Amino acid sequence: MSLAACAQYGVLEQRPTSSEFDAYRLDTGDQLRVTVFGQADLSGDFTVDGTGTISMPLLPPIVARGLTTEEFEAVVAAELGRRLLRNPNVSAQVMQFRPFFILGEVQRAGQYPYVSGMTVQSAVAIAGGYSYRANEDRVRITRNLGDRIVELGVDSKALVMPGDTILVRERYF
Repeated sequence: MSLAACAQYGVLEQRPTSSEFDAYRLDTGDQLRVTVFGQADLSGDFTVDGTGTISMPLLPPIVARGLTTEEFEAVVAAELGRRLLRNPNVSAQVMQFRPFFILGEVQRAGQYPYVSGMTVQSAVAIAGGYSYRANEDRVRITRNLGDRIVELGVDSKALVMPGDTILVRERYF
């Protein structure tokens, strides 16, 4: 009997935190801090605009949409090396992620700021919780993967990414 009581409070479920969507890709609305070492005039905070580009001083617009931060650093370093500097050292870091959206059977549907490590359950909590008609087992996430948009049927423990649209379905009975 004591073993049964311990099992009740132990680890309930283990899930890997990685998935096929691990590499975070930049997109419209992400804000980056770009540091060009030794060049304060070229460094600063920049936002990915609606066309998927970032405008930095003395450079043409640089495409950021669909790139990881490491790929973006390499593109900026190559452009700086081609135009202005010898062996530039560039660092880029996401300062603010684009928001996520939540629709359907939640108390306050809308757009909310993304928090790293967020799950569907925590996103629903931010939106005020489920409505009385919510089917907590039927949640759909729509995710933009650069060249394609995928729809995923998920449970409440699924990870949410910036820019995701979460739809909580209605239950009928």
